[in-house]
Amino acid sequence: MKFRDIFPVEKAILAMLHLKGDSPEDILERAKREADLLFECGVDAVIVEDYFGGEDDVVRVLEWLQTQRPHYCYGVNVLDQFAKTYELAEKYGAKFMQVDSVCGHLVPEEDAEYEKELKSYHDRGTVFIMGGVRFKHKDVLSGRSLEEDLKLGMERCDAIVVTGVGTGINTEIEKIREFRSIMGDFPLIVGAGLTPDTAEEQLSVGDGGIVGSCLKEGGKAENDVSRENTLKFMAAVNALRKEK
Repeated sequence: MKFRDIFPVEKAILAMLHLKGDSPEDILERAKREADLLFECGVDAVIVEDYFGGEDDVVRVLEWLQTQRPHYCYGVNVLDQFAKTYELAEKYGAKFMQVDSVCGHLVPEEDAEYEKELKSYHDRGTVFIMGGVRFKHKDVLSGRSLEEDLKLGMERCDAIVVTGVGTGINTEIEKIREFRSIMGDFPLIVGAGLTPDTAEEQLSVGDGGIVGSCLKEGGKAENDVSRENTLKFMAAVNALRKEK
């Protein structure tokens, strides 16, 4: 499955639906409002993630997207549950999924079993898989070099996601460039810390970006999506697209 088949636009922007809310009903209604606002402001896709909500909330939002907004490009990430994420993506028509780490975070014995699981789903080819290597909040336990883990990761998914050390924290340009130098033209997504000020430099190396915190009020993941912040960010992205 090709990156351009899923994201035909230059420098695709994938915005997070973090599923914050005080009740299941509130979470769903907030996700609906935020999804519509994000697409109105020009993002290319949304990722439904159980960052604050639970798996049932993920399902409710996916059901709404599938039945009420099927023209939206959307993906899913049930944190640390690869099989569940893939199966929900298949069931609810998501074009892609994200998994925080496809390589490097497990000791060799556990990694061998994980590789089998990933391969069994990747071979289906029905969902585009974006996977992290040296991802935020993940220990490096493989005993392999970055180059070895990246090359294995490229066999296990369809795009690699690179981040800094945490949510909303800048992904160092040196790290993005190092990934690119090893990966060649394999799809590379900047997965954390993008802002209007860093977008041009970082997306000039990456093929797209995942954005969450910088689109929220006050730049905090737990707050509501801000129309002003989203438009400002997309203006920076669109300026880069014009240059390209």
